[in-house]
Amino acid sequence: MEQLQINQMLEEKGYIDEPIDPKMKLVEEIKRLKEEKNAVILSHFYVDGDLQDIADYVGDSLGLAQAAANTEAELIVFVGVHFMAETAKIINPNKKVILPDLKASCSLAESAPADKFAEFKVQYPDHKVITYINATAALKTMTDIVCTSANAKQIVESFPKEQKLIFAPDKNLGGYINSITGREMVLWDGACMVHEQYSVEKIIDLMDKNPEAEFIAHPECEKPVLLLAKHIGSTTALLNYVKKSEAKKFIVATESGILHQMTKACPDKIFIPAPSADSTCACNDCSYMKLNSLQKLYTCLKHELPEVTLPEDVIEKARIPIQRMLEISK
Repeated sequence: MEQLQINQMLEEKGYIDEPIDPKMKLVEEIKRLKEEKNAVILSHFYVDGDLQDIADYVGDSLGLAQAAANTEAELIVFVGVHFMAETAKIINPNKKVILPDLKASCSLAESAPADKFAEFKVQYPDHKVITYINATAALKTMTDIVCTSANAKQIVESFPKEQKLIFAPDKNLGGYINSITGREMVLWDGACMVHEQYSVEKIIDLMDKNPEAEFIAHPECEKPVLLLAKHIGSTTALLNYVKKSEAKKFIVATESGILHQMTKACPDKIFIPAPSADSTCACNDCSYMKLNSLQKLYTCLKHELPEVTLPEDVIEKARIPIQRMLEISK
């Protein structure tokens, strides 16, 4: 295929859309290309199971950042969303980072435009900024330290109690961390569309119908949902919890992709996705994560496109708060 055609496809769709031989064994071809190009495939828990199964590493944002920092591969293929690929590029400025679909964005990252946040930050000149990793590279350049849901409490408590803090962009995670640390961080008004869709009434009804089930939730959920939870934690923490729990049934309030790993780890247990307010949509699925597919992964690897690039000054400024997080989280 001509490079001009490829560029046009990327511009129009955000991914390479070329005909694939239906007889092709995509998984085998992806593995072949990976070895040929000395590539590593990093996948988030929220993409489809077939993509998780082909990855070299599957994890949450903290684990993926650590994996990106430690890889010796020349080419990083990020099967997730754009801010994750940006983070990998920031950590590895001299390596090529590619993403199967450039339009795989994040509603939480989108909720905090860098220009608006800059105006917001000016109002609190004596505050340090903690930015949740689910944010754009531009926002990270205005940050003192990055955190993930797995280490947010640890990161917040690394600051003296008298230090005033801003937490962005997730108000739900920030509010939860305030509640368990006794802090009064100023919160940016952002949220994840998936974790804000859950219906408290429907969850209670589901719990009543399944009294033996334990309800577990991600801290990006709203406070009324979290108040119902037996356990609250990052995606990895939720996975570890179901492995150790003696319960045989769980109602899970986070993106449904994690159920693949839960079922693999605990085939004798039952996992029910928490219901959303709108029963007509697959609101437990992140539409951005689901833009990833085996076909896009194959063409992405084949052409080493689309590539995620960032200006050098952005990489330099954003790397500092990410490295601080990685050092604290060792």
